[in-house]
Amino acid sequence: MQGATIEAASGEVHWPTLKAAGAQFAYIMATDGDAGRDPAFQANWAGAREAGLRYGAIHRWQLCRLAVDQATNFIATVPRDPDALPPAILLDFDHNCSDRPDAEPLIAELATFLSMIEAHAQSPAILYVTRDFDAEYAITSRVERSVWLPRRLFPPDFGAVPWVMWQASDIRRIDGVENPVAWNVVRPEQGG
Repeated sequence: MQGATIEAASGEVHWPTLKAAGAQFAYIMATDGDAGRDPAFQANWAGAREAGLRYGAIHRWQLCRLAVDQATNFIATVPRDPDALPPAILLDFDHNCSDRPDAEPLIAELATFLSMIEAHAQSPAILYVTRDFDAEYAITSRVERSVWLPRRLFPPDFGAVPWVMWQASDIRRIDGVENPVAWNVVRPEQGG
């Protein structure tokens, strides 16, 4: 299975065309930290659903914001939807505050956040973790969740557990979307 990451910066999305071009799902940017909301989230959420794509919401984790406040932002923005894919949490240093908490407080805050949003979504989250974030905090070995790892063109060669989803490109041009998107591949199930 393959699909796109969609956000306001993606520009105009014609969902039926995106589906016809090969997208089977879309992860849609929803929230950022404790107050940020993607202005196109509601329209993109509805568009993906109406086009018959699988769809899920993304939250960008902010190192300098409390977990409870971040979870409240996500829960207030993303509707409870039994048809949605698991929520995705983006863990990276891009567009993040420069303060780097120690690993133990970060893991504790992340656990609080996950508990709250997973109760809302009624599904375990998937963690999008960059190489440098994992090197700093060992997320893939310390937090038991499925992981979504980025590496342009080649499958990821980092992480303590096998990736479930791979961001293969962050500059893919595809019919139906005005601007380049991130393109994601789900690992085929092994042995069955």
